[in-house]
Amino acid sequence: MICEKVARYAERAHHPDRLLTPLRRKPGTQSAEFQAISWDDALDETAEALLKAEQRHGPQTVWPYFHAGTMGLVMRDGIERLRHTKGYSGQHSTICITPAWTGFIAGTGKLMGPDPREMAASDQIVIWGTNAVNTQVNVMVHATKARKNRQAKIIVIDTYRNATAKKADLFLCVRPGTDGALACGVMHVLFRDGYADRAYMAQFSDAPDELEDHLSSRTPQWASSICGVSVTDIEKFATMIGETPKTYFRLGYGFSRSRNGAHNMHAAASIAVVSGAWQHEGGGAFHNNGGIFGLDCSLIEGTDRRDPGVRVMDQSRIGAVLCGDSEALKNGPPVTAMFIQNTNPLSVAPDLTKVHEGFSRPDLFVCVHEQFMTETAQVADIVLPATMFVEHDDLYKGGGHQHILFGPKIIDGPPQCRSNHQVICDLAKRLGAEHPGFEMSPRELIDATLRASNRGTLEGLEENHWLDCQPPFEEAHFSHGFAHPDGKFRFKPDWPGCTPRGFVPDDVVNDMPGLPDHWDIIDTASPDMPFRLVTAPARSFLNSSFTETPSSMAREGRPEILIQPDDAADLGVLDGQRVRIGNRQGSVCLHAKYFDGLQQGVVICEGIWPNHAFDDNMGINVLTSAEAVAPKGGVSFHDTAIWIKPL
Repeated sequence: MICEKVARYAERAHHPDRLLTPLRRKPGTQSAEFQAISWDDALDETAEALLKAEQRHGPQTVWPYFHAGTMGLVMRDGIERLRHTKGYSGQHSTICITPAWTGFIAGTGKLMGPDPREMAASDQIVIWGTNAVNTQVNVMVHATKARKNRQAKIIVIDTYRNATAKKADLFLCVRPGTDGALACGVMHVLFRDGYADRAYMAQFSDAPDELEDHLSSRTPQWASSICGVSVTDIEKFATMIGETPKTYFRLGYGFSRSRNGAHNMHAAASIAVVSGAWQHEGGGAFHNNGGIFGLDCSLIEGTDRRDPGVRVMDQSRIGAVLCGDSEALKNGPPVTAMFIQNTNPLSVAPDLTKVHEGFSRPDLFVCVHEQFMTETAQVADIVLPATMFVEHDDLYKGGGHQHILFGPKIIDGPPQCRSNHQVICDLAKRLGAEHPGFEMSPRELIDATLRASNRGTLEGLEENHWLDCQPPFEEAHFSHGFAHPDGKFRFKPDWPGCTPRGFVPDDVVNDMPGLPDHWDIIDTASPDMPFRLVTAPARSFLNSSFTETPSSMAREGRPEILIQPDDAADLGVLDGQRVRIGNRQGSVCLHAKYFDGLQQGVVICEGIWPNHAFDDNMGINVLTSAEAVAPKGGVSFHDTAIWIKPL
């Protein structure tokens, strides 16, 4: 199956607003006025600007910046090869996965779990913190198959009754940032009512007795007072887990996007250990399969040239970096030149006002390689037109599945659009950067990477269409021990030992609870800001991608805030009325929409709409914080206290 976003890809590939030629900002203007130039001129001017910046402040003044606008390894990560060969500043990639991966690995020791296809063999699937109908179609395929063939139950935990929750046999609507409390209440019942698998924990966990003692006070009543789920539903949920050994916990990213997100992920993953679900086909906990592939990407990324002495800056704190914050800059030189691929920080980054302020600096040179004139491209000095994934060869690995795939070029892109790899290699020549990867085609890089990883050859991958890397049951279920040296699941993670350090204050990391709990570090509602905002994914947008696709825009309509009717009545807000929402960082205008599928005091804004969709030409991330999530970074996109005023 193809998700609703990518099913519309023809609209995107053949969109009349695609960038089709290199552009230079018109001299003496700060507005988005550009003139067409040749590729040679564009690359020459970009290289000259990067070299001048380097001559003045050293190579670390240049910050190559990227994320996952493409998930192909060659086109996404080749920018790292340029970074390492030139000694440019490093990037700690925190905007998406870091809290979730950290929390899961803190318990298991490795990022992997039961084969996702085992969901079809499960008697119960818990979909926690992910709107799979919108964002992970494969999850719903397997879960629906289990329901049809095995009468399996589907349990959904989220902050509002989204499309996935509507498919559930049991939906638990939690307050944002309180999933750890819910997890503790569930585990309390498992211990209390004799459902805890003590023999399994004795063999495979580090501190089961200490956990049981700790949870003795974390009753369903205690959990309910924090997370807002009724005591009856917490008891019911726990009993369903206790009575169903083959329970598969499909843990998503959403509930990790909170100041206590890594801790909440670990708490949820701990339930499957207490119940012993890992022992069964169709049981256990799964978040992502990133740890199974074992790909040697050194040739793609140029890691053999990486200098560990070069500073690494947090990509999510780009506003602070560009505004000269010494801590964000790691006490190094200012960033005076950026080369950007695969991301749109002037829309998707947190603390958006500060991001815009940083990009407005007259001494900052910016080159953006893009497919459309995004908000970030509009402030660039040089804009380069990019190919799309159907227009170049690349290598992909799954996250929610277990396959390595070759993505071949299947159509020709517009004549002047160039791939990320080609642009990186062309810049490297002009910058004097040397590495074997710059002399290779994408196909050659893919073949060499597969061979170095003992994953066969490109020819074999093309012949077989994909490579299934799923480990055997015993390995995927940690049947011989979890991936920590002693083989034990960590109920007591070593949070201060999580690396890299230095992106979150030590006192915050050291304050993380030692056992699963509710860590009350979230942006709590107050009389001044009585509502908690979650910026959830839209069905038809992928961050800021697809916001230019006509049918996607038509389906989503306009930026709206979903609000409980009783809350709206207290505010005097009518259904469809314009409201202003804000906090200490700023405010935005959008329309209210009555919605009864959430708790009072919680509001939802789906999708990262373009800035121009809002009255003030600034999007929803004006309100989200760039404060780093413990223990090693990340963004609390779903952890924002706000006020609401009718207009």
